[in-house]
Amino acid sequence: METPLIIRPYQLLCAICALGEQGGDSVPQYEKARELRDAIRKNPDRPITLVCSAGALFSYQESGTNEDTPESEEFNRKRDLDVLQVLGLAPGCTLPARALFKTLLMGLSTVSGLCGYGPATGDAWKGCPKADSGNYERGCERGIDALVVPRTQEEMAHDKEESLKALYAADVVPVRPHILVCAVCQYGAGVRPPFKEDNLPELLNLIVNRNPDILIRMARGADWMMCALCPGRIPELNACSHVWGCGELDSQKRDLDVLQKLGMKFGDTRKARELYRLIFARITTQYGIPQVCLKYNRPPSVWWDECAGHLYQANPKAKYEKGKRELMEKFGFA
Repeated sequence: METPLIIRPYQLLCAICALGEQGGDSVPQYEKARELRDAIRKNPDRPITLVCSAGALFSYQESGTNEDTPESEEFNRKRDLDVLQVLGLAPGCTLPARALFKTLLMGLSTVSGLCGYGPATGDAWKGCPKADSGNYERGCERGIDALVVPRTQEEMAHDKEESLKALYAADVVPVRPHILVCAVCQYGAGVRPPFKEDNLPELLNLIVNRNPDILIRMARGADWMMCALCPGRIPELNACSHVWGCGELDSQKRDLDVLQKLGMKFGDTRKARELYRLIFARITTQYGIPQVCLKYNRPPSVWWDECAGHLYQANPKAKYEKGKRELMEKFGFA
């Protein structure tokens, strides 16, 4: 694991602002921003630690003023604390770069009121000369792909082909627990093979129509056989960055929530049909789904997940209930 990059919260904004830079309008802080972006492109999951001046109680992570921008010390302190407050983060927090910047882009689409305040109330509060340039907003529109190179369509198509070969030849299929529930929601939404972003519809089709007794093993992380083709999979870490901002935290939590509901642990193996009998008995729309999929976190948060938020296209409980009814009929459950 690489050592964390130590930066100030405002430098997150500068990294995005510099992405929207137009010819000849650079400022000195953009140089640091470019260095930060280069480090992230080299390793999108390098940890970043945010430090600032936040008073005596937080002196364990004191940044000092060496990297203050030309505005006043008071302006610099306020801007750093404003950024942390909007993102719901504490001084000294450390996060993977990818998760941190996805959280930033989710929470801050403009620097209005952060880097500049309109007419200055005094010399100490004149703000950054680029606050109203539109640079940050243009950089924000470019999205996370401007910082983290996305997986190629060719790579994902290749992984789809190879992972399906492995699935159809397998006696035991490793699956991270919570996506067994996702598969039911997909089924209820009418998703059928072929599916571009994971192999869950293919797995259900295999179970329902060919081999209901195939063994399913509870796996840690975004296992290759199901998730190889996902745009958000990080192959080097066997992890998922697909959901906005979470850095896989919510996915890890949901895996454990499902295992707890089923009374199972990682490595446990069950016949697929009987495993789904257990899932349908213990994960219900009244008690199970709200505790597994619907969380109280709201964006911006490293715990936020689109299944719990407004981006989910329909009521997940309704999708799950419909998929459950249809699959119980397919399996012949009473």
